[in-house]
Amino acid sequence: MFDLVALGEMLVDFTELGISENNQRLFEQNPGGAVANVACAASRLGIKTSFIGKVGNDMQGAFLASTLQNTGVNTDNLIISDEVFTTLAFVALSKNGERAFSFARKPGADTCLKAEEIQTELLSQCKIFHVGSLSLTDEPAREATLHAVKIAKSHGAVISYDPNYRAMLWKGKSDAMLHMRSILQYADLVKMSDEETAMLTDCEDPQQALQYLLSNGARIAVVTLGVSINDWNIDMLTEYIRFSNAAAALCVTKRGAIPAMPTEEEIRSLIEKKQ
Repeated sequence: MFDLVALGEMLVDFTELGISENNQRLFEQNPGGAVANVACAASRLGIKTSFIGKVGNDMQGAFLASTLQNTGVNTDNLIISDEVFTTLAFVALSKNGERAFSFARKPGADTCLKAEEIQTELLSQCKIFHVGSLSLTDEPAREATLHAVKIAKSHGAVISYDPNYRAMLWKGKSDAMLHMRSILQYADLVKMSDEETAMLTDCEDPQQALQYLLSNGARIAVVTLGVSINDWNIDMLTEYIRFSNAAAALCVTKRGAIPAMPTEEEIRSLIEKKQ
């Protein structure tokens, strides 16, 4: 049994890294993908994790597979495909530090995961099943995601959902809203940014969005500006948020996504220094 199984995108982030001697922009290869990031972060903290997804049978796919394995994430259901290339994202930074994305994903391997390729025993035995919204942008991954969520839910898994909105990957905003909301009826835990509240709930105000989610089935709803609860102990949640903030603080001191994930020891050390 796995503590956490994550299904969705794993891709290569080519992150801007200065200018070459020929005055050309340099990009650094980093493993990433919001869902894969969660699996790797959890594994770094000693949690037993597995990842379900698809990469290409190419040098980038081999790089991502080895990253998962080296991080301790089970890859029994990582599909290596000869038919599609590994998804790539190029990440540039503006002068004020904001990110701009450009995706090579037409199609990318992550969008091509099929329902029949998913090992259902992983879903029937996991404690937490985590998905994001990027696997909902295209078929067959959209059907595969909903298929997996329903199976995991029926076997008692806690469904964790990260609606990670990337406008350029959708046909339009209305299409994004329709499919991003399709997971909400199954989700026990929803984490979103303040920019995504209206996408999921029609509420611009974070507090109203949280109350909407909680009244429609979520047990925990979180936005970057706060947290709302039902029957959870506030002291426990305060500790969770403190731990998460310390982890995030450590992440932003390094380049890349997965390479920046801290260990529990590093997080506890930072918390102790700040107390």
